[in-house]
Amino acid sequence: GEQALTGLSERQESVRLSLVSRRAVLAEVLAALQRIGRDPPPALLVSPEDALSSVRSAILLGAVVPEIRSETEALASDLKELAALRQSIALERQSLAAALAENAAEEQRLGNLASEKTALLVESQRRIGLERDRAETLSVRSAELETVIASLADEIVSLKQAAEAARKAEEERQRQLAERLERARAFAAVAVPDKNRIMPAYAFSKLPGTLAHPAAGETIRVFGADDGTGHTLTGEVVATGKGATVFAPADGWVAYAGPFREYGQIVILDTGDNHHVVLAGMEKIGVPAGRFVVSGEPLATMGQTRFAGSAALTLASERPTLYIEIRKDGQPVDPHPWWKDEMSSRKASNDT
Repeated sequence: GEQALTGLSERQESVRLSLVSRRAVLAEVLAALQRIGRDPPPALLVSPEDALSSVRSAILLGAVVPEIRSETEALASDLKELAALRQSIALERQSLAAALAENAAEEQRLGNLASEKTALLVESQRRIGLERDRAETLSVRSAELETVIASLADEIVSLKQAAEAARKAEEERQRQLAERLERARAFAAVAVPDKNRIMPAYAFSKLPGTLAHPAAGETIRVFGADDGTGHTLTGEVVATGKGATVFAPADGWVAYAGPFREYGQIVILDTGDNHHVVLAGMEKIGVPAGRFVVSGEPLATMGQTRFAGSAALTLASERPTLYIEIRKDGQPVDPHPWWKDEMSSRKASNDT
């Protein structure tokens, strides 16, 4: 746009200078035309004395008029070109002004973009700083976590080693226990059990029909009967005398001795061979947990009346009641086959 405008301006100046250079000629032509206009040539029908002047004027006009016409045409052409150049210059100036305005708007937009870019760069730098700090924090935490993991790995190894040692110790204890039981069985097969023995003389699973009742009394509930609350009884209930002594029905270790809820004092005997004997409803226990007792050894004494737990049996009598349960592999079984005889006073009953 600027180059075109410059070219047009140069062309305009060239035409102007051409007109200026021909100003003198144009002035003479115009003066001649003015004189001809004020003093026109004479008519052809003139007096003889003016004939020579008329011829001279005709010759002069014949020589000047073509040149005047040529100059006039050149002048008209230059003026027309000058007008066209001025119009073109005006148009180019308008186009240039519009281009400059558009350029200014573009520069403003570029300035805004530059400002936005600067702001984005600042924000990016801030976020990079935050991410760098976060990465450093995570690196520290990662190192701490690796330390903790290593420590836990060491602890896990130690625990595994301890568990393996405990397993081996348990296997050794079971092996020794099995050897003792085997020796006890071998000894029991050829001799009378030693009263000072520390292991069961016989395998409990081999003793059905050989055990004496833990206490004398009357069997008032049997295994599988209704316990009076709509449930099945998992043991048997014996009504004893007041202050009666409760004996160990077989050899075994006292696994538990103490109170249990509202059932009074309870003794649980580990008789070996995956069997346990539960005795409940007593008032006073005479053996501690962990002791080995032999068959017939006193364990506890009954009270003067039954405990609240026995009230669930909806018994009419207030006599002390001994609950007896035998478990194999944790499940209750009928104790009746283990007793060697019926107590003289026992009778199965469903008293309510």
